[in-house]
Amino acid sequence: MRLRPVMGGSLSQPTPPDLGVILLLFLLLLQLDPMKAMEDQTQTQETANNFCSEETLRPSPYAASQCFLSCNRSTPKCKPEVIERFWIKKEEELANETSSVRFLDESTVKATVHEVLVNSSQDLFFSTSPFQVPAVLNENETEVPNKVHLPRSLFERLRPKMNSVRVILMVINIGEGELFKGSATGQKFSSSVMDNHMIGIRVGTEPIKDLDEPVEITFSHKQQHQNLQCVFWDISQGIAGDWKSTGCSTELRTNQTVCRCDHLTFFALLLNPVLDATTVKTLIQISLVGCGTSLCFLLFTIIFYFVLRFTRERFKSEDAPKIHVALCISLVLLNFTFIINLEHTPPKQRAPCRAQGGIFHYFLLCCFTWMGIEAFHLYLLAIKIFNIYISHYFLKLNLVAWGLPFLVVLITGSTSSYGHYAIKDGDNHTTLQLCWIENTTALYITVHGYFIVIFLFGGVVLSLVAWKIFHLRGSKAGKEQNQTWKGVITVLGLSCLVGGTWGLVLLTPIGLTTIYAFTLLNSLQGVFIFTWFAILFYPSLSGESSSSTAKSNPSHSASRE
Repeated sequence: MRLRPVMGGSLSQPTPPDLGVILLLFLLLLQLDPMKAMEDQTQTQETANNFCSEETLRPSPYAASQCFLSCNRSTPKCKPEVIERFWIKKEEELANETSSVRFLDESTVKATVHEVLVNSSQDLFFSTSPFQVPAVLNENETEVPNKVHLPRSLFERLRPKMNSVRVILMVINIGEGELFKGSATGQKFSSSVMDNHMIGIRVGTEPIKDLDEPVEITFSHKQQHQNLQCVFWDISQGIAGDWKSTGCSTELRTNQTVCRCDHLTFFALLLNPVLDATTVKTLIQISLVGCGTSLCFLLFTIIFYFVLRFTRERFKSEDAPKIHVALCISLVLLNFTFIINLEHTPPKQRAPCRAQGGIFHYFLLCCFTWMGIEAFHLYLLAIKIFNIYISHYFLKLNLVAWGLPFLVVLITGSTSSYGHYAIKDGDNHTTLQLCWIENTTALYITVHGYFIVIFLFGGVVLSLVAWKIFHLRGSKAGKEQNQTWKGVITVLGLSCLVGGTWGLVLLTPIGLTTIYAFTLLNSLQGVFIFTWFAILFYPSLSGESSSSTAKSNPSHSASRE
């Protein structure tokens, strides 16, 4: 794309320092008279109220730029829509051929104006760094992190009407106040604009829409755990604008998001928090109901086991039922402490909160360990299948299951990692506070890493068992074709024992649906275990069905205490 150089200097004024802000900072740093600081701050707010009006903004881009810093919740007389309209009109003025302004370099607004020959056969690229005036990129410079790509087809549609056209690129820092928020971002616990930056694109004086080839805006950012959405500022519904996504698509890349839109206007990348206040409240209610239900069924499972132990002789020597019940006991303790943690406000004192967080962490690791032991025992029975004797087998399993988590919690506590843990939304508002692990490194190692090791081991064992079940049924195709569903139920039942429902946590970054699925299914793990336990060991089962079940779901151990 060939650019016609345009002569002319900048009409933008140099940005002088904000003396009120500098003075206030010095007063705070030197710890001088706080009343004097409050007086200076009040004077600054009153000044903002005076110059953030439509009359004072009209002749001065500098004044409008300063209003981005001053127009916030502390200046109620400032009208955000006035400043928003000012910059939209300013973009239109820059596109007018009578304007001699070629760039703006204010503290909050960077803009550049280029005149482009429409008969060129090349695409046009601009860099859009938040701290620099947008610049044209040549073919060897297009791999910049933040850029705008204007396709040549956009200019071809203008060829019958003109020989050249003005292209305006504007980068605006909308700040932390009320500007360019709209209904999507103006509410508490809601969306926010990525890095508080928006990109304005204009070609010519007339609006351009319904492009055959979309314009591309690339935003670079760190890895986000929120939903990203490409949006544009829509003023068609009235004086107050709003963010809309019509005509725009979002492509997520590693540390980048590409927005493709079929029109030109002001664009931004919207952060939609996955866990806003309403979602967190709903998830807590689901968790409480599910955990309460699981507690009841887990207690039924434990009672059921002891009833069978005193009525059926083989239960006294079998290890599989003991392991199932030990897992149930650890889940009972975990659910009980989890409900207490959610239902009660965390203690303000650090010591009780650290103790509460450590106890919850301990029972969580105990559950993970017993799930790993379930997978290990299943491996001995279904994969290794040789007659293995391990002296004091169940006693050793208990030492590992209850002792290893204690060691991990002891080390974690010695590093002062427990304390008040807050879950925040995209606007940095606290949606939930718990006594948990404050140290991020300790959290990833002792919870995420610990679980992933257990889950992967259980997944490998379960896959081998599933292959064995269906492979054996496949070799008897003529005899047991109608038994396939039993194999599916077997695998699902075993997955509950080895932590299959917990594995859904790995899918939660996909979106809100998987978060709800994880919360619901995981909180009902006790119900699934009770159902599985009843199917396996209900006394009224015939000897033949018990034998058949044992073959596909080995519950007998070759090792004894």
